[in-house]
Amino acid sequence: MNIKKLAQCTLDDVLTAWNEGFEGYFVQIKLNAEAFLNRLVGEGLSPSQSIVAFDENNPVGIVLNGFRQVDGKKIAWNGGTGVATDYRGKGVSRAIMEETLEIYKQENVEVATLEVIKENERAIKLYEKYGYEITDHLLFISGEYKPEVSGSLGIKDDLIRPEQLSGLSFYKEDVPWQCGWQSAKQGEAKVFYNDVDKPLGYAIYRRVWNDEKKLDRIVFHQLELLDKEKVEYIPKFIASITTEPVNITTINFSASNPVSNYFIEQGLKVSTEQYQMKKING
Repeated sequence: MNIKKLAQCTLDDVLTAWNEGFEGYFVQIKLNAEAFLNRLVGEGLSPSQSIVAFDENNPVGIVLNGFRQVDGKKIAWNGGTGVATDYRGKGVSRAIMEETLEIYKQENVEVATLEVIKENERAIKLYEKYGYEITDHLLFISGEYKPEVSGSLGIKDDLIRPEQLSGLSFYKEDVPWQCGWQSAKQGEAKVFYNDVDKPLGYAIYRRVWNDEKKLDRIVFHQLELLDKEKVEYIPKFIASITTEPVNITTINFSASNPVSNYFIEQGLKVSTEQYQMKKING
C-alpha cells in the first residue's frame, strides 16, 4: 500500500477514494467534483496535509485534514476518514490513521478533533485505540419551525459578519469544526442584546432560498444563550431572522445546549447523532 498527499493525486482518484470510502456509510455523503471542492475550500481543509491510500493504482482510503488556531492552540480536524468496502478490516484504517497522526506531530498539533456517527462502534473503537476520547454528544436537528412573534422582551439585535464574532469576549471558540465562524464565511451572524445593551446570545447561520426566491431553510452553525436558563429568549432570537414558517437545520449542536431541547420540544426531529472526540497531544 502506498500513501500520497491529496495534492499529489488526480481529482478523479480523490473522488474515487472519497465516494468508495463512504459507500454503505451511515449517512449518504457521495460527492461530485464541484461539491467535493466546495467542501475542501469551505471547511478550510488542507490538500497538502490530507492523504489518499492506494493499492497499486487503485485509491482505497482517504483522510481529509484541516488546521486552525482555537483558544491559542493549534487544532487539527479529521474531516472524513473513508476506506473502500473491499479493504475494510485489512489494516488500511490503521495505516491512514497512523500517517495522519504523524502529520499532526509534524504540524505541532496540540488538540486533534473529529466527529463520528454515534452508531459507528467500529470507528469509535479505532479512534479510542489511538488516544481519542468522547467529549460531547452532537445532534443534527431538522424540521419545520413556526416562529413565535407575539409579545416582546425588549431584545435588540446587531447583524454582523461571522468573522466579527471572534473579537467578542463571549464568543465560544471551542466548538465542533463545522460550527465555527470559519465554516460559515458565506453566512450571517447576529448578536442579541437587552434594552440596556447587555449581550444575551448570538447566532451564526445561513439562509437558503428556493427557486421562487423565498426563504426555504435556515441552517444554524451556532445559536447560543449566554444565560442557559433564559430559554424564553430563543424564539425571540429566531423571530429576528424570520417571522414566517421555515425549515430549520442545526449542525452538530451539543445535546446539552438548551436550544437543542427547545427545537425538539417544538416538534423538530433529530436526524443524525454524532460524538465529538478529541486527542490531547503533548
